Amino acid sequence: MRRSLAPSQVAKRKHADDSREDVTWSPSKDKRKRKEEEPPPPRKPLCQLNRPTCTDADKHEAFIRSILSKPFKVPIPNYCGSLGIRALGLKRSGVRKALHDPFAEDALVLYEPPTLSAHDLIRADKDKLPVHVVVDPVLGKVLRPHQREGVRFLWECVTGRRIPGSHGCIMADEMGLGKTLQCIALVWTLLRQSPDGKPEIDKAIVVSPSSLVRNWYNEVGKWLGGRVSPVAIDGGSKEEIDRQLVNFVSQNGLRVPTPILIISYETFRLHAAVLHRGRVGLVICDEGHRLKNADNQTYQALNAMKAQRRVLISGTPIQNDLLEYFSLVHFVNAGILGSAQDFKKRFELPILKGRDADASDADRRAGEEKLKELIGIVNRCLIRRTSDILSKYLPVKVEQVVCCRLTPLQAELYRLFLRQAKPLQTLQQGSMNVSSLSSITSLKKLCNHPTLIHDKCVSGEEGFDGALDLFPPGYSSKEVEPQLSGKMLVLDYILAMTRTTTSDKVVLVSNYTQTLDLFEKLCRSRRYLYVRLDGSMSIKKRAKMVERFNSPSSPDFIFMLSSKAGGCGLNLIGANRLVMFDPDWNPANDEQAMARVWRDGQKKTCYVYRLLTTGTIEEKILQRQAHKKALSSCVVDEEQDVERHFSLGELRELFTLNEETASDTHDKFRCRRCVNGRQVRPPAEGADCTSDLSQWNHCFDKRGLLDPVLKASWDAAVSFVFHQRSHEEQRGAA
Repeated sequence: MRRSLAPSQVAKRKHADDSREDVTWSPSKDKRKRKEEEPPPPRKPLCQLNRPTCTDADKHEAFIRSILSKPFKVPIPNYCGSLGIRALGLKRSGVRKALHDPFAEDALVLYEPPTLSAHDLIRADKDKLPVHVVVDPVLGKVLRPHQREGVRFLWECVTGRRIPGSHGCIMADEMGLGKTLQCIALVWTLLRQSPDGKPEIDKAIVVSPSSLVRNWYNEVGKWLGGRVSPVAIDGGSKEEIDRQLVNFVSQNGLRVPTPILIISYETFRLHAAVLHRGRVGLVICDEGHRLKNADNQTYQALNAMKAQRRVLISGTPIQNDLLEYFSLVHFVNAGILGSAQDFKKRFELPILKGRDADASDADRRAGEEKLKELIGIVNRCLIRRTSDILSKYLPVKVEQVVCCRLTPLQAELYRLFLRQAKPLQTLQQGSMNVSSLSSITSLKKLCNHPTLIHDKCVSGEEGFDGALDLFPPGYSSKEVEPQLSGKMLVLDYILAMTRTTTSDKVVLVSNYTQTLDLFEKLCRSRRYLYVRLDGSMSIKKRAKMVERFNSPSSPDFIFMLSSKAGGCGLNLIGANRLVMFDPDWNPANDEQAMARVWRDGQKKTCYVYRLLTTGTIEEKILQRQAHKKALSSCVVDEEQDVERHFSLGELRELFTLNEETASDTHDKFRCRRCVNGRQVRPPAEGADCTSDLSQWNHCFDKRGLLDPVLKASWDAAVSFVFHQRSHEEQRGAA
């Protein structure tokens, strides 16, 4: 029978045995008692099976662990990049922590984990708690307040925190506000950290115009040093480019040697098939207004990229029409504005109808309501700051629109062309063809200098039949004669006065390489040292030329620039005067070119001259720019007070010549601040260079001009000047 093991029963049995111990004796009990009293035999102490028992083994284990826990040493002198903190074999254990101290002075914190209660903290998995995301202090300490705000906005957009399900945005800051630096800070942060304690992305692609590929490469090196190794591609053999792109796309994981690819739009389009093979964490498109046409191959190649996060950089998101604006927004956040057809019906048509100077009150109200609705949607993924922010950091900029009278030769040629040219009739009826475009170009070149249309006069082309007889006897197009062009005459004075009365350098900008040829002839005749940049120059040579010109020790006085080749991204702070010799139909191109001198690093007061020929097609172009800029201002800048000056019908009056006016543009304003050829009331308080021309200063003579150089050049051929300054100069400022 089995005995009970209950404690009470065991105690009873023990008590009974004790009471019988003296009564009953047996050999087995005696043997058991002696056995209990004997000490146990000696045994070796227990030890850990995985622990070496000898001192030499301990040393060996410690030595191996010390090797594996050491960071890998990159064989580059003074290397301090991210690869230097990685271990060879051991996974670092411990609680997650932020890569940089979020509580340090001036720390730029992009993400702060939610505060947990004591109860939740006990229950939480310490290895999975989110951590702070902090911009690298190397960048954070140099970012200005508006740039810190911009980096935070970009990060929130691409991580889907501003619009759930959308991971794109448009950086639409005006020129000179540091868009490149803000994007570099974003890329570096995403490559290094996230709330999960690991990198958000492993690779990023920067797509830019070919002229800016080297600039991006230099900027990454400037701000990040040896911390990252970018690869820049623009040109080369197809096989070599494909090899580099395959290497880039095939990289993945935490140890990507070259995580940033910088490539031109043209190269991307030609090699898109290779880049489409793999996923990329982030795509940045600089000068993103190139993607305004959703039907072109470049747009489609980029849009097919396997990249959820997209950033589009453009200081001028609206250039021609709202449908182009839709293409940009759709590229970064597809579907946020519906389809193109929906957008046109819902937004574009009502807004444009309300912007027309002939619109009814009902149309204007409807347009404004749709405008507010559009702004409300887009502002969630678009950030825009105007250049007036720069007034805190840069010297004063004086911008001047200078109207120059036609010379007698130009006026005769202009009138002859208007009488003879047949394509003008079709254009005035509202249609446009190749012949009409050629006529426009001919008039624009005539405004620059008669030399530019001399070959047409020699051949007797339509519009110039008999024009050769109007040129002076013995005229030769091989020589430059400034006195035959009003604008060239004024330019000659400006350069001479600048050279003799200041130590300033000058940038000359034109849309035509033929005009740059005239500039060269003028410089040689006046013995000015100059450099020239146009589309025929390689990217490498451009960078060296810009660096040399910006050097204080450079003897070069003039930098000639083709607006098409170098209007974007160039930093020409070695000069502080810029002459825009002819206007472009697109205000964005002119603004890009004019922003080359007034930007970070500039120390001197800047003077910008926009030369126009009075009463000609150039003033019509300026008026058309004002219309486009007013549209852009409403959608992007949210300025509601832009005046409605021109109807679309008035903008068709391209082929007229007004020889009696001082400024056809000023006449169109019906300006109430000017009486009898004199400004009697100053512009509104707070007006600056970004304001409408009607809110600039209006000068019918040299009195009131801020620029001594232009004042001395007035009598050459100037008829009227609009001028305005960027901001009031701070007292005591350099």
